[in-house]
Amino acid sequence: MKSKLLYILVFFIGFFAQAQVKFEAKVSRNTIGLNERVRVDFTMNQDGDNFNPPDFRGFQVVGGPFQSISNSWINGKKSYEKSYGYYLQPNSRGKFTIGQAEIQIGGKTYKTTPIEVEVVAAVNNPTDGNNAEITASQNIHLVTKISDETPYLNEGISVEYILYVSPNINVSQWRALNNPTFPDFWSQNIDINQLNVKQGTFQGEPYRYVTLRKTILYPQKIGELKIEPLTLSVSVDVPSDKRDFFGRRLYETVQQRVAAQTRTIEVRPLPTEGKPVNFSGAVGSFNFSVTTNRETLDAGEALEASVKVSGNGNLMLFQLPKLDLPSSLEVYEPQHQEDINTNLNGVYGSISDNYTIVPQQKGKFPISPVSFSYFDTRSETYRTITSNQIVIDVENGPLNSGNQSASVGTTKNLVEAGNQFRYIQLKPKLKEIGKEDFFESTWFWVLLLFPLLLIPIGILAGRKYINKQNDQVSNNVKKADKLARKYLSEAKSNIGENTIFYVALEKALHNYLKAKLRITTSEMSKENIRKALAEKGASEANANEFIGLLENCEMARYSPTTTGENTQVYERATEVLPAIDKEL
Repeated sequence: MKSKLLYILVFFIGFFAQAQVKFEAKVSRNTIGLNERVRVDFTMNQDGDNFNPPDFRGFQVVGGPFQSISNSWINGKKSYEKSYGYYLQPNSRGKFTIGQAEIQIGGKTYKTTPIEVEVVAAVNNPTDGNNAEITASQNIHLVTKISDETPYLNEGISVEYILYVSPNINVSQWRALNNPTFPDFWSQNIDINQLNVKQGTFQGEPYRYVTLRKTILYPQKIGELKIEPLTLSVSVDVPSDKRDFFGRRLYETVQQRVAAQTRTIEVRPLPTEGKPVNFSGAVGSFNFSVTTNRETLDAGEALEASVKVSGNGNLMLFQLPKLDLPSSLEVYEPQHQEDINTNLNGVYGSISDNYTIVPQQKGKFPISPVSFSYFDTRSETYRTITSNQIVIDVENGPLNSGNQSASVGTTKNLVEAGNQFRYIQLKPKLKEIGKEDFFESTWFWVLLLFPLLLIPIGILAGRKYINKQNDQVSNNVKKADKLARKYLSEAKSNIGENTIFYVALEKALHNYLKAKLRITTSEMSKENIRKALAEKGASEANANEFIGLLENCEMARYSPTTTGENTQVYERATEVLPAIDKEL
């Protein structure tokens, strides 16, 4: 009995030890020179939130935070590690204590143990550890540029994500780790066909910069709204102190994670003073018109009337006013047309409702004036535009039964009684069919039994169709699998050709998804791919690696890569695809 209790006790101790949360602080060295730097890492074995670093009293933060996450499987056991790293430079000699960092894991707050670091006199040959990461972090910056931080509700603003790179380093490629979403805005991305590197300044220093993304936002709520940051993983080439045989400086490539700062804007409500009754939410600068393609015609002929708004503003977020037409005019449902474009000034162009009108009687028929109201962002006032009255003159056709002269009004006109049923044949030549001609005849029995014969034929045809569809799905899967292998082989043979390589690799990845997950190209968003892989049993790490390969293919269109980098990407693909195969 005692031995059983001992085994149970040992089991529970081992179980709780395995599940125990660890949150530790580590330093690269406990003793450094005044002209050296020390790296401190705060690591945890479970994912946490609200990380709060110490104040690093006595030191200056010269690099970081560098965040890293790693997942691994060893002997069937999963291990997880997440860390935040900093590079610190001492301000003076002496003994200093790196205080406690805090993190929340599972609703509980955990703290690290303070660490003591001694700073001695400057040394002759200082060592900074991984100095390339420090250099990279100090020479690359991602900035969010907003055109207006206090817009009105439904007023358009532009958001640009700009990457600044110091002349001291080079950037070979980058990929987006997360794309900002704008849940409180109507948003429209502006296509950037080619990334142009320009010369400028950042914090007073000369920098090169490139605009990576441009987006137009129309806020749909008032109050404080957040503009989410863009986060990139950037391959940075940092010059080292080493030189090759010919005396040329060698570069060290490091992966640097850089994120733009989260920005907040204050959205103002539209003023209530002077707000027109017919205001439908239009905000911007607009022109308004009501036109017809003709004003004189005959009864039975058609004309078109167009209600059109053009200009700059939230053209897609309001309704056009309706035409007020006489009830005697035959009017069809309007056809809505849009001719809009987007640039950094917002959405511009025109929208229109086109009505087809067919008068049935002779006379004069007015189209009453129509008013359109909008909020002008330049003058910050409401404006109303009213169209002119248009009179439709129907010259030839039947007259009103009560009035032979042309009239203007909205009273419904009636067609003269003598001709309105002229299309009905009043004296048809019909022949009676007797019973002896059809009842119990051959055709009678054929028509009676024919529907019953269709039932088994329909069942057989349905089964054949289902089998054909199943075969088609299976054939499509096999075809996609062959194409994936074909394009992967094509990518391998064109590693030196940047464009051909990434196009072939992207096709291979897409066909792989079609074969394994049976999803179409239109469904291949990153969220759908991640969800589908998870549902099929793929691990999060492999799913992230697969998404990373797709992002590499996308970013390679805008930035040059080397043969060595292409080889690394290809090797990653040949590793992750078999790994996902095993999990699926």
